[in-house]
Amino acid sequence: MTPNPPTPLLPPSPAPPPPLRVVVADDNPVVRAGLTALLSGRPGITVVAEAADGRAACEAAGLHRPDVVLLDVRMPGVDGIAALPYLVPIAPVLMLTYSGESAIVREALCRGAGGYLVHGEFTADQLITAVRDIRAGRPHFTPTAAEAVLTQLRATPTDASAHGTSLTLPPKARQPTRISPISPKLLSRLQPSVAQSSPRRPGHRLSAREAEIMDLIASGMNNQQIAAACFISEKTVKNHINRIFAKLHSTSRSEATAKWLGNWGDPR
Repeated sequence: MTPNPPTPLLPPSPAPPPPLRVVVADDNPVVRAGLTALLSGRPGITVVAEAADGRAACEAAGLHRPDVVLLDVRMPGVDGIAALPYLVPIAPVLMLTYSGESAIVREALCRGAGGYLVHGEFTADQLITAVRDIRAGRPHFTPTAAEAVLTQLRATPTDASAHGTSLTLPPKARQPTRISPISPKLLSRLQPSVAQSSPRRPGHRLSAREAEIMDLIASGMNNQQIAAACFISEKTVKNHINRIFAKLHSTSRSEATAKWLGNWGDPR
């Protein structure tokens, strides 16, 4: 009898790729838990850490070195916009937030965000696709964010459009700052993203942030508008206003505004 030929050895099956590792940063614990459950329930994705603010997100990213960071905009303390320049050297960042204002979307992109999703405008499957695509360098935007970008571009005059030439890239000064790795020293310098540039008026003893908020109050903004302009929560705005009223010896916005604008003299 002719012996049976030996069975050829099959090549070993390739090892499955390592799971895509994600950090979820959102100050709402319900949103964090929901995102973690959703992502962890999909094959090939694992949530390695959660964070309740921008500082914690930077610490988690520095520790775990994830493949993607999901980042909210408005968080107490260090917000998502302020944390972006420290996160993008570590991992691609996908903004995942309720904030769809064009100025916020544009600032997030200028600081290095790879995509921008507004809650309520995507399905679970679309989120999973966006997370995987952001890791591969493919941007994702939900309709509100895309429209915000287009609105901002259309409203911004450029020398190129005036001369009928093609759009040029933004100046290097607007590119995201590259700071890596995250160190405790760098984390200690993290501040809320809105520049504290409002001048301090003599005698009023307001901090730079309080002066900024007082300027917005004087301009007629309500608490919600101030929160959006400063990338902070309305609760934080109220806390600042309480301190402003105490320092200006005022009990109302109109009284504080009058003193701030100098109509009632030095409040000391």
